[in-house]
Amino acid sequence: MPEMDLLPATRRALLHRIATAQAEGRAPSLVAAVLRDGSPVWTGARGLVDGRPPTTDTQYRIGSLTKTFVAVLVLRLRDEGRLDLADPLGTHLPAAPAGSAGVTVAQLLAHTAGLASETPAPWWERTDGGVRPELADVLSADGVKHPAGRLFHYSNPGFALLGALVEQLRGKPLEQVLAEEILAPLGMTRTSLLPQAPHAGGWAVHPWADVLLPEPATDTGRMAPAGQLWSTVDDLCRFAAFLAKGDPAVLAEATLTQMRTPAAPMDGPAWDLTYGLGLQLKNDHGRLLSGHTGSMPGFLCTLWVAPADGLGGVVFANTTSGISIGGVCADLVRITAEHEPRIPDAWAPLPSYDPALLDLVGPWYWGPGALVIRLRAEGDLELAPLPGPGRGSRLKAQADGTWLGLDGYYAGETLRAVRDADGAVTHLDLGSFVLTRQPYGSDTVPGGVDPLGWRGGPA
Repeated sequence: MPEMDLLPATRRALLHRIATAQAEGRAPSLVAAVLRDGSPVWTGARGLVDGRPPTTDTQYRIGSLTKTFVAVLVLRLRDEGRLDLADPLGTHLPAAPAGSAGVTVAQLLAHTAGLASETPAPWWERTDGGVRPELADVLSADGVKHPAGRLFHYSNPGFALLGALVEQLRGKPLEQVLAEEILAPLGMTRTSLLPQAPHAGGWAVHPWADVLLPEPATDTGRMAPAGQLWSTVDDLCRFAAFLAKGDPAVLAEATLTQMRTPAAPMDGPAWDLTYGLGLQLKNDHGRLLSGHTGSMPGFLCTLWVAPADGLGGVVFANTTSGISIGGVCADLVRITAEHEPRIPDAWAPLPSYDPALLDLVGPWYWGPGALVIRLRAEGDLELAPLPGPGRGSRLKAQADGTWLGLDGYYAGETLRAVRDADGAVTHLDLGSFVLTRQPYGSDTVPGGVDPLGWRGGPA
């Protein structure tokens, strides 16, 4: 994939960050990339794989980033109408283990199903999948740890069940579905369930001595949807570009926006890290990142995208521990954004518009609260508070002349323009809220308006 130039100071700062991470984390090798507007703009590597520096075509195990691929496959089924996210798992997967049949697809995607974090012993990441040949083997008899929907509790078996759901509804092995529905459309030729040369070996580094121990590269069988995949920097750059903007051959951007919407309670008192639908969401100094971290014995991985900045990052290392890989990847995105902030697109007038929509733009009031509506492309509207804090939303034009809220408080709510007998707009109705041209300026305001109107002096 072609690279575009970054400034020398940016490139050096990025190299310094991965060099520090590899040296201080004592990783045998580390390879990374930064994307801008869907294309790699920088790659770097430290350490050795089989006596040579790793390249962007060297496979590493990506661990739990596999879960995001599985989530994409599940959302494709939803978009096709094959399932609803509110469906209980058992509706579509008769072989679901006891205790899991009643949890919903959405709860599994968001890790709010209350299922155990891990399988019954032995530790699944270092043992062959043959030790748990049946789907019921991935969850113990006491595998339900919390009431469904109550809290975030990360579950590897939960994604094993989602992988089985995909296989059930497609009637094909997960590997085949993955290749046909994601890898081939995105041109990801070096992503696979089992390693393909050239690939890195996985290592454990002794905590108190600079010596290595090889980690087993197991085939985890039914647990593969939780962390089996191997990939390369080149391939994950393609996947990152897709996660940032969507691809009609895989998933629409609107579905990816839903995946990036928090679906689990915040993990801790501060908004730092939470979970959407198969995507981790990170607040990095105010910059919203989405993607996933990954680890398997001998490997660490992270992919983050920052759609608002048009940036993304990928980092691999072949060590079991020692590097805060999610933080390193976030730093690469932050360094690039701070050194070379995104240049906004040039302003240009709308190529066409409906003049009648000009009756809707400008200031409106919800009670005494000031709002403004602006006209956007294709008849869409944008609602924002004016001035100061308040509720806003992007609003998508609908065929019936209404607008549908896309985000914020009004997501899914309908905006209607109410007109009098002469066709003039009297007020707007937004999910039963009445918006008027003056503060409390219409007899359509619910509860009515005091007949004496506004007044001065003490109450």
